Amino acid sequence: MRRLTFSLIAALSASLARADSPPPGFARLSDVAPDIVQDMRYAGANNFTDAPVPGYGAPQCWLRTEAAKALAAAQQDARAQGVSLVVYDCYRPQRAVSAFVDWSRNPDQRTKAAHYPHLNKSALFPEGYIAEHSTHSTGLAVDIGVKGWDFGTPFDFFDPSSWTKAKTSKTARAHRDALVALMRRHGFENYPREWWHFTYKGADGAPSYDVEIK
Repeated sequence: MRRLTFSLIAALSASLARADSPPPGFARLSDVAPDIVQDMRYAGANNFTDAPVPGYGAPQCWLRTEAAKALAAAQQDARAQGVSLVVYDCYRPQRAVSAFVDWSRNPDQRTKAAHYPHLNKSALFPEGYIAEHSTHSTGLAVDIGVKGWDFGTPFDFFDPSSWTKAKTSKTARAHRDALVALMRRHGFENYPREWWHFTYKGADGAPSYDVEIK
């Protein structure tokens, strides 16, 4: 009986561990690059929806292992230059993407001034600021900045002024160009309409997931 009880406990523990784990082939960024700051906006209310987003059960960055290792190398590069990366979003469960679609249909406009002052909510998808099928859900995309740097606009400011090549201050231009160059050296390509969004090369054909982040 005691042996059976221990076996049941072990099986339950293993099951719980699997439930809290990233999908196969993924890694926790904290295990690969623990010194990268994780300011995971969608796990709290500091985002364009003004609420925690479904699927973000913990403020953790998960990425496919190859992308996480490449980001760790980018952090080493940044550290050599005396700065440090900060991530705002990494793997995004598909249920979160669906929640963004629902949010766009809600008449509530409380975050308009802070996040999309010159657009209607309904335009955010066709304008390319939010995607119904996001590369974030593959674990190969990351939203990122550099701690203490001015990029001209905040993260998730949906406006042409956030386009990577948009006219901005001399300081912000230098910072945007430096971030793009840094990330490119380590295999990431920038999305031109968001200075913060980068995708690790090889995203084509990668499967999407809907595993809750815990």
